[in-house]
Amino acid sequence: MRNLQQYSAYIFDLDGTIYLGSDPIDGAVETIQRLQSLGKKLLFLTNKTIDSREAYLRKLHGFGLSVTLEEILNPALVTIHYLKRHHPGVKAYVIGEDILKDELRDNGIVFADTPDETGVVVISWDRNFHYDHLDFAYQAIKRGASVIATHPDRTCPMPGGEIPDCGAMIGAIEGASGIKVDIVMGKPSSLTTETALHLLNVEAKDCLMTGDRLETDIRMGQMAGMGTALVLTGVTGADDWKGSDVKPTYVLQSVWEIGQAG
Repeated sequence: MRNLQQYSAYIFDLDGTIYLGSDPIDGAVETIQRLQSLGKKLLFLTNKTIDSREAYLRKLHGFGLSVTLEEILNPALVTIHYLKRHHPGVKAYVIGEDILKDELRDNGIVFADTPDETGVVVISWDRNFHYDHLDFAYQAIKRGASVIATHPDRTCPMPGGEIPDCGAMIGAIEGASGIKVDIVMGKPSSLTTETALHLLNVEAKDCLMTGDRLETDIRMGQMAGMGTALVLTGVTGADDWKGSDVKPTYVLQSVWEIGQAG
């Protein structure tokens, strides 16, 4: 097994891995700074769509980290590229918060006003999700609209416990329509893997994926052929991974162990 500091590039999940809520996890800042001092390539990868990449940048800067916007990847960016490539000119109905809608609109995605003109339904995390969203999506899908989702996370880790995430919206719409989502943009999707490796300009075997979720972070890294490090500071508990078919390369108490591995 390789030493934790022997990889060329490192992908880090954010919530539950680098921080919880507004506070960094103990040792996380020092670990990132240590890897930067060793000249490692870094990418911060989140499945959340309720904040912009610029907001994540400000948050990391607030922890004292020297990070650039190009080192942050979120599902909005992957979704924009996917829509332009596979649904050019098609009108979209977006379930999501204003941050996501603004990013899509600013990048040329045209929004639908009625189910009849909707070519694709985009499902994301919306903390104001309600029946009208469900009905519009249902009517559009029944009329033949494609349906994609920004990320599959059922919950999001917070300091006081987990809260419902995009998976809840997906479940409601799949339950009503009887039709499964065509494709998911965020972790563990290969679309996100390809984008991440392109940004880092490394091969998968030279990259360590670190996160707190087996079904997204670790599964994505495993499918891509990356090294994987599960941290126990977020959703996954100390015994949760033992019965899973997703087996991380490393199981760490926190990212602090990566910084201390040299």
